[in-house]
Amino acid sequence: MKCPFCNETDTRVIDSRPADDNTAIRRRRQCDACGRRFTTYEKVETTPVMVVKKDKTREPYSREKIEKGIIRSCHKREVPMEKIEECVNDIELAIFNLETKEIDSNTIGEIVMDKIKELDGVAYVRFASVYREFKDVNTFMDELKKLLK
Repeated sequence: MKCPFCNETDTRVIDSRPADDNTAIRRRRQCDACGRRFTTYEKVETTPVMVVKKDKTREPYSREKIEKGIIRSCHKREVPMEKIEECVNDIELAIFNLETKEIDSNTIGEIVMDKIKELDGVAYVRFASVYREFKDVNTFMDELKKLLK
């Protein structure tokens, strides 16, 4: 593993432990040349999943897009980043457990909605308002009523 500080290729692992609910390995490394430490993560490589958008175009699945959407929904809410990462991990696990090479963006949206509802009610409504493209106040109120039941 190349050192991110001095680009030396001789680094050694000084500590390994499970991460992300045992779905990854966290390795603490030290560079033999400069002595600085850094962390790497090792995950199982999954088959690439293509997302079929509403306009029928396809693009590679992006964890970052889901994470950014949830972070945006949780703006000014007291939701710790650890909870957001846990939510994204759950969403990703649900997507990969479908074991398909292509997945509809609507399916991803519904999975995200289910998981974000458990995370924070306000974040759920914010996400739903963008995802469901509410056209008027009545549609928005209907979704709020569903949430309150």
